[in-house]
Amino acid sequence: MEYFLSETQKEIRGLARKIAEERILPVRAELDEKEEFPWEIMKALAESDMFRVFVPEEYEGLGGGCFDLCLVVEQLSRVCSGVAVSYAASALGSITLIQAGSEEQKKKYLPDVASGKKLAAFALTEPSAGSDATALKTTAQKVAGGYILNGTKQFITNGGEAEIYTVIVLTDKTKGPRGASAFILEKGMPGFSFGKKEKKLGIRASATRELVFRDCFVPEANLLGREGMGFIQTLRTLDWSRPGIGSQAVGVAQGALEAAVDYARQRVQFGHPLIALPAVQNMLADMAIQVEAARALVYAVARTVDSGAKDFTEESAMAKVFAADVSMEVTTKAVQIFGGAGYMRDYPVEKMMRDAKITQIYEGANEMLRGTIAAELRKRRGRRD
Repeated sequence: MEYFLSETQKEIRGLARKIAEERILPVRAELDEKEEFPWEIMKALAESDMFRVFVPEEYEGLGGGCFDLCLVVEQLSRVCSGVAVSYAASALGSITLIQAGSEEQKKKYLPDVASGKKLAAFALTEPSAGSDATALKTTAQKVAGGYILNGTKQFITNGGEAEIYTVIVLTDKTKGPRGASAFILEKGMPGFSFGKKEKKLGIRASATRELVFRDCFVPEANLLGREGMGFIQTLRTLDWSRPGIGSQAVGVAQGALEAAVDYARQRVQFGHPLIALPAVQNMLADMAIQVEAARALVYAVARTVDSGAKDFTEESAMAKVFAADVSMEVTTKAVQIFGGAGYMRDYPVEKMMRDAKITQIYEGANEMLRGTIAAELRKRRGRRD
């Protein structure tokens, strides 16, 4: 479909696709097998100014916003979602800083993110606080000149590889979510360490680790915004970022669709190519419809985010939920079309199916986000009445 991209957006999309096909595709299977962080590809993305896409111009970025980021993530995910999320997580780790940081904080950290010199990460999840972000236990106690952090963050993408971390902790345990605050931490701060690298079903090229805080001193200057604003900042960050997960899901689904079409053209059964069989044609047609519908929704929501709209919680959740479910269904059908070959690592679709699953889980499990959408619908009906 024609999505009326600007010339700059076409260039960004084309460059991302070129990097995906020339730099990622040849090492995709190896990165997945070895569970190796794609540093060389991160450097290639940095040299191509891809990290500048989501950073405002005044901090050495291109000022592209959510939609341009989605264009890059989709093209990278079409080849390898593990590499794509390593890139996208740096954007996620920067959003709260962009939205709520002081001028001094932005000038200190964002140019290094924009150049790709330093990766960022966002740390919300804890052993007892997954989709329920209100159940945080990591604390920050106020002391002279700053705060002392204690606790553990779990399943943090880019954990251990990133240099800059946006961390959500409790500064006042008595207030529940209203006692949460956001801080910027830097790798190497005393008392800040990392747990083991997790071994995952999918997106194996990305690094996922625990963040461990043991009497970690954080200067007061590293508080993002005001105390007690952390939960609201988190919601705003995730509303902004969820179309990015949608674009990741769309990219994986697109890659699986392309692989399935190519295989169905080549594979002969019962004297005909698979693609001549009505059952396979119907599967491919449904897959194509779903992918394009998911892309249209993700693009529309990303453009809404960039429009300056104040409230897009419902739409953001819809884009993530729908695209993630489509990705899981399309990749599963791709494996089915490949048959026994699809179950083998010699072909890419088994990896795509494994990679697709996480999009239904992180940045809000789809089941939880359906509740969010329903809550927004109830509020809207209340306003009508």
